[in-house]
Amino acid sequence: MLSLDKVFNAQTVLKDMIRETNLVRAHGIAPECELYLKPENLQFTGSFKIRGAAYKIAMLSDEEKQNGVIACSAGNHAQGVALAATKNGISSLICLPDTAPISKIEATKGFGADVCLVEGCYDDAYQKALELRDEKGYTFVHPFDDENVIAGQGTIALEILSELDSIDAVVVPIGGGGLISGIAYTVKQIRPSVKVYGVQVTGAPSMFNSVKNGGIECLSSVSTIADGIAVKQPGENTFALVNEYVDEVVLVSDDEVASAILALIEKQKMIAEGAGAAAVAAVMTGKLDTKGKRVVAVVSGGNIDVTSLSRVIDRGLRNSGRSSSLLIELIDKPGQLKEISRIIADCGGNVTGVHYEKGDTESVNGCFLRIDMETRDFDHVKLITHSLREAKFKLR
Repeated sequence: MLSLDKVFNAQTVLKDMIRETNLVRAHGIAPECELYLKPENLQFTGSFKIRGAAYKIAMLSDEEKQNGVIACSAGNHAQGVALAATKNGISSLICLPDTAPISKIEATKGFGADVCLVEGCYDDAYQKALELRDEKGYTFVHPFDDENVIAGQGTIALEILSELDSIDAVVVPIGGGGLISGIAYTVKQIRPSVKVYGVQVTGAPSMFNSVKNGGIECLSSVSTIADGIAVKQPGENTFALVNEYVDEVVLVSDDEVASAILALIEKQKMIAEGAGAAAVAAVMTGKLDTKGKRVVAVVSGGNIDVTSLSRVIDRGLRNSGRSSSLLIELIDKPGQLKEISRIIADCGGNVTGVHYEKGDTESVNGCFLRIDMETRDFDHVKLITHSLREAKFKLR
């Protein structure tokens, strides 16, 4: 059974395997509260998952170790299992969904594991891992629904509580629930007054729905940029622990996650993957009662593919009014672009792209001009559009 002694034992066992990630005071991200970040994206594998995986493997019997280990993962657990197994001289096979970022697949191989790509999402990889376990006799290392794994993740709470006094709340992303189960259980045993909040994305609300409806539910599909928490069904152990120890679970959208990733880059010079930024997104957007409180948000991982990061940044810029485009219908004659550019420049905007388009306009000589701009915020966009309309330009 999960116990506080087991969490403290995990802390001792993991001493030489993990990095104690110091809290970082975050400025300019959520000004209405005193926000601290727990940067698990700075772990050796770029994610908190090394904690649970390494402790689970350390607790295996000699026979289980000799059989080799198998695991399934969206990418981060894979790297934790691979590194921990390699350090212990154990062979490892990881089943990954074929949608996993290339960076996570290559990193898993780099830590010494064999990789089996499975068509679909995490849950499809899970089923394949169970098949191979039964067929080959491997020892299965579950990514979240295992008491030793949960105890390993609980060491994060021990570090938070020992470093910072008078905490009001800890905010944690949820996929299958292993991370928040370990943190919530440990926090409530040591300092029960501290609130523990969970965060899922609207495209994968498995734990949210299960808690809301009072029983474990399985989603038919998941779709989100936060691939690390794209889990169709929570575990039995984690569902029970979340029900008992977590104060509230809320949802954030992909757009809100993208904005949080951008804010972490700009304000903290910190790279987070979608799952890693989910907790920050919930605090930023006021989904939780954190006003005037001292809050710790767990940045669970930073293993985001570079090409994905570029797309997420673009999305975050659009969502915050930092990047915008205008479609202007006008008469195709000399001087139009010059006048439009002048107005935008006078308003402090920066033109980054101009696209000339023929289309169905009221005039035979009409055309469309699409202008891409860098702007400060949505109020700045309104100023520019108002100024263009004042100059008699027709905006679509």
